[in-house]
Amino acid sequence: DATVLLSGESGTGKEVFARYIHRHSRRADGPFVAINCAAIPENLLEATLFGYEKGAFTGAVQACPGKFEQAQGGTLLLDEIGELSLPLQVKLLRVLQEKQFSRLGGDTLITADFRLITASNKDLRQLVASGEFRQDLYYRINILELSLPALRQRPGDIMLLIQNLLYQQGKQITFTPDAVDFLHRYSWPGNIRELQAVIYRLIVLLDIDRVS
Repeated sequence: DATVLLSGESGTGKEVFARYIHRHSRRADGPFVAINCAAIPENLLEATLFGYEKGAFTGAVQACPGKFEQAQGGTLLLDEIGELSLPLQVKLLRVLQEKQFSRLGGDTLITADFRLITASNKDLRQLVASGEFRQDLYYRINILELSLPALRQRPGDIMLLIQNLLYQQGKQITFTPDAVDFLHRYSWPGNIRELQAVIYRLIVLLDIDRVS
């Protein structure tokens, strides 16, 4: 149940790895809930995480559980945790310390029974140094840090990933040695996400079974 921090560039597969951790944990039969902290406006993120009671704010016409509740018994992934505002960082720290939370507009305490995995493509140490991320929260989430290397740092994985993508699509494409050498030398700034896009374009736009 140790809290895990996944670090690495965007597109290196942090959510995929988080799901792998969940599947091989004691909580594998529970839910896996993922939320991208950068994708939700700050004024909605607290309600999304904690949930809310009916009438908690304008538009709250019925009670709604948040991600903390949805992840009960399982794993919660907070992706791009470096985007959390300082006030929300304080509230998350309180949940992790007290193992309890309540919905917005409610006073019923709910036991926090989820395994937390966080991910960031930013250097949280630098954010701590600049005052943008709380040091106490950083130490709370960084029980075990796993750094995912960029795709350019693991060229031996490229063809394995390509073959897996082709298998998922029911396609067979061969690559000449020159093509493989080019794939290995390319820097892949978008990492695995960029590689996926390239392979999908090959499948959709080109009717070929060989790349040279």
